[in-house]
Amino acid sequence: MTRIPQWMMSARVLAGLSVAALICLAALFAPLLAPHDPNEQTLTSILLPPAWLPGGQADFPLGTDSLGRCVLSRLLYGGRIAMTVALLSSFGAMVLGAVLAHVAGYFGGAVDWFIGRVVDIWMSFPPVILALIFMVGLGPGLRNVILSIILVDWTRFCRVLRSEVLIVTRRDYVTAARLLGFSHWRIIAHEIAPATTPLLITLASLEMGIAVIVEAILSFVGLSVTADTPAWGQMIADARLSIYQSSWNLVFPVLAIFVTVFAFNILGDGLRRTLDVRLAEAQRA
Repeated sequence: MTRIPQWMMSARVLAGLSVAALICLAALFAPLLAPHDPNEQTLTSILLPPAWLPGGQADFPLGTDSLGRCVLSRLLYGGRIAMTVALLSSFGAMVLGAVLAHVAGYFGGAVDWFIGRVVDIWMSFPPVILALIFMVGLGPGLRNVILSIILVDWTRFCRVLRSEVLIVTRRDYVTAARLLGFSHWRIIAHEIAPATTPLLITLASLEMGIAVIVEAILSFVGLSVTADTPAWGQMIADARLSIYQSSWNLVFPVLAIFVTVFAFNILGDGLRRTLDVRLAEAQRA
């Protein structure tokens, strides 16, 4: 088997983390970096091309949309929505899924059976359709977008992490902790949870990319944030009306989503290769 050098694994983590950090910083400092208000309409400068193309203006580096709004400013502010949803929804889904996974894997029996059946039923629904249903019931808004993604994606953490908890629970040091009379919650918190944390971190980084896509889909169909809040999916929906006159309005938000999701994916893959002890041992064999 071909060995993957350790520096290549670290390079994936560094590359994904660097790109994700740059996107987060750009979103955080959007008020300072954006050349215009994202909702400011300049009707005399409609569908301007990027500044480097003929007809472009330096005031609008990435051009303008059909209402004369600055594309770069809307991308930066849209990144704030994407990063907020990615960080908060992945954290919420991680906490909920991890708690249920540890309870199911440690106690087993009827508890494990019940949680497993709930996960099976929940995962039988297409995730995007389920998120759309939640948004129809909850209504638009950033909090509701985050809540709907948490309610949909906690099962990803629960199913994968439960298998890891079952393996760790059978290890000798967990058995020794039981023989010493440690409480169940102390064993879970101090013996099992630290061993499952690397997998949890990897799943969380991958979930961030999924959350960005789900938010873009919801904003594309008008079920995410309100119309006066820039979002990447909303920008794609608006760009459909003028795709033949200004294809750049469609290209830039799609590229932003692609780069963001790609960064989180290679970060997650790099973390998996670096933190997974069994995978590292198999590669050294």
